[in-house]
Amino acid sequence: MRSLSSDAPSAPARRGALLALSLCALLAAVGCTTFARALKEGDTLTSQRQWAQAEAAYQRALAAEPGDSEAKLKLRDMRRAWSAEVLAAAEARRAEGDLAGATPLLVRARELDEDSAAAAEALQHNLEARVAVAQKALKEDKLPEARAEFDAVLAVDPQNAAALKGVTGVRTASARRWFHIASRLEEEGKLGNALMSYVRADQELVGVTPARERAELVRRKLQDEVAFMVVTAPAEDKASAPDVLQRLSPGRLAALLPHEVPIRVVTTEASKDHEGVRVGLALERVLPVKSVEQAQKSTRYVVTNKAVPNPRRTELETALLAEERKLEEVERRLGMALREYLRRQDELVQAREVAGACRDRERKTCLTALSECTNAIGRSERGSIPKECDPSRCNPQCRQEEESYERRASGAVELERKLENVQEAAEAQRREVQRGRDGWYREPLTVEEPVYADYPYDVELHRLSLTTTVTERLVDLSKDTAAASPHTGDYTAMHEDSSNKAYDKVGVLADPVQLRSEAELRVESGDKAMESVAARVMERFDAYRQRRVEDARRGMVRPSAEDVVETAVRALLLTADAPPEDILLPLTRARGLTNPQALFGGP
Repeated sequence: MRSLSSDAPSAPARRGALLALSLCALLAAVGCTTFARALKEGDTLTSQRQWAQAEAAYQRALAAEPGDSEAKLKLRDMRRAWSAEVLAAAEARRAEGDLAGATPLLVRARELDEDSAAAAEALQHNLEARVAVAQKALKEDKLPEARAEFDAVLAVDPQNAAALKGVTGVRTASARRWFHIASRLEEEGKLGNALMSYVRADQELVGVTPARERAELVRRKLQDEVAFMVVTAPAEDKASAPDVLQRLSPGRLAALLPHEVPIRVVTTEASKDHEGVRVGLALERVLPVKSVEQAQKSTRYVVTNKAVPNPRRTELETALLAEERKLEEVERRLGMALREYLRRQDELVQAREVAGACRDRERKTCLTALSECTNAIGRSERGSIPKECDPSRCNPQCRQEEESYERRASGAVELERKLENVQEAAEAQRREVQRGRDGWYREPLTVEEPVYADYPYDVELHRLSLTTTVTERLVDLSKDTAAASPHTGDYTAMHEDSSNKAYDKVGVLADPVQLRSEAELRVESGDKAMESVAARVMERFDAYRQRRVEDARRGMVRPSAEDVVETAVRALLLTADAPPEDILLPLTRARGLTNPQALFGGP
């Protein structure tokens, strides 16, 4: 009997097993209830032909039971019925001639039932009908309608060969139409509008028409029309310096001006009604100046070494003192924790003694009560319970003492843990102090420090400067050259270098003179003069094109008008290096250009 009772599971174990089984059964019941409720709801909604809600219900059922074949079968049957209804609505639209309205319905029917041959065939017939409508519109030269139909077919079937061919046909026809419009505008002398139309024709389909070549020709005509003419002649040489004069040639001026904008540098006379400036240059003098200045420099060198107190030892001593102060504080806390722990231990011993004495009294009282009860039962009548057998005489009477003992015991355990932590911190701090002492003792008392001295030595500063004086006259083509005020400027190129002998005793190396040649400085000064002239020319050009840009901005309230386009295109060609967006974007959007930079000849 004893072996059987030991092998049987305990009461808490049996209760835990029963609780687990109940929980599993509850979860299974909840899952089944959710699945069944969703499945039933889906069946009801399917019978009511509320397809979207029914699909959602079946999806909930599958979420509860992902692998259930019944839910999958019902969902597939519901989608087939839904597809048939959508297909019927699409056929009704097709019968009314609404091919565009039938297309999304047929696509939806095919999505609901991918195995439906009827939906696939109806969708194919609908697309073929739309392609036929688009081809008819293309033959009738209704290009926007044809392109819209072809794009709608390609949105459903991107690989539709007939639609792809039709899009190419629409783009070809559109390119030819824009080319004919551009040719007519060019004949009428509206070159800005013609350029926009040629660019649009080229963007529609490259290679169908010679639009790109014609656009380049028209662009050149417009650039020649709005070009800023810079009339310049060879500079006058008054300084007999042909090498510097060569840097002031018209070719150098043209190279320094931006090539993106129409600025023409010519040496022949231009018409006075053309925007531009006449440049007159005269090389007044070329003055080289070479000078040598005496100066002194000094270098520091090591004379000897001397012993000085080790600053590292002072740092280590300061750190050691700080660690020792910290150790004193940690040991003080350790002493306080130890005293508190010993005091609590004494209180715990007293509480244990009080609780033990109380339990002895309680045991004696209960034994006395049991003895008196036994004697009283022997004396009492049968069936009666004497008052000496009152169970309350053996009730626990030391609960307060035992609670006080338990409370003090838990407090002692906490103090013991705190004492251990403080002891560990104190031990770690002692190790840190010992490391600091070891480092301080190992550090030497003094270190060697170098003693420096300054050694002065003579240096020669060689300087070569070359000043070019150039007089320029800038006057508008429409004004008299004689009325122009000359501007004379000095343009200096300079180079300097120092030299000294070698002084091996202090480690100074010889440094010979390495000045640039006078020919290099003459070229540099001439380039500086020409850069200044180019900057002044650009100031005149900026003022000119700014007037054109302001005229174009005033017409941007109607960017599609032909006169506005003529003004705006010319302004844009003048600002090809940085075209203003407030003119470029509205103009290109009004004319349907997808790449605005193509207006300037870009790809």
